Amino acid sequence: MKKLAISLMLSLGLVVTAQAGDAASGKQLSAACGACHGSDGNSPAASFPKIAGLGEKYLLKQLKDFKSGARANPIMAGQVAALNETQMGDVAAYYASQTRSVGYAAKDKVAVGEKIYRAGNKATGVPACLACHAANGNGMSAAGFPALGGQHSDYIKAQLVAFQEDKRENDANKVMRDIAGRMSNKEISAVSAYIQGLH
Repeated sequence: MKKLAISLMLSLGLVVTAQAGDAASGKQLSAACGACHGSDGNSPAASFPKIAGLGEKYLLKQLKDFKSGARANPIMAGQVAALNETQMGDVAAYYASQTRSVGYAAKDKVAVGEKIYRAGNKATGVPACLACHAANGNGMSAAGFPALGGQHSDYIKAQLVAFQEDKRENDANKVMRDIAGRMSNKEISAVSAYIQGLH
């Protein structure tokens, strides 16, 4: 647990730093993004993440990682291929400035999901999600930790499983891979459902 806490603190210093982008310019560049993520970043489809309000630093890092291949996704790689760093910063600024819509948590999963999110699982070394993603799910934008509250449950679950199975590898110091690797499938399902209604 101590090593995990140290890794979390170290990851703060390894997050991409960037100048603030131009949200107005980003809105103009985001037309193609709207097909999957919605014009305001609130994707109506559970298979595509809501990117509204995720945090500019986090969004920019993901765009750069898609472009470099550090985060493998052929669709996103194609979308960012023609964008330069300034343009990616502008798109990140635009979506970060949008307000995310909130869904509903599955009632049968709230108790377990809330316990994991707020307290973790001491027995298996899973830290509380709120340590990085805040009690209300708003994340820590300055540190590059994304806002999760209101995100589609299916998307959260898919990302946690990808981290768990080492299929997503763009987390600083393997922090998310370590955390997800300690979680049971029941915990992943429950916390994903809880996050969907968190605000």
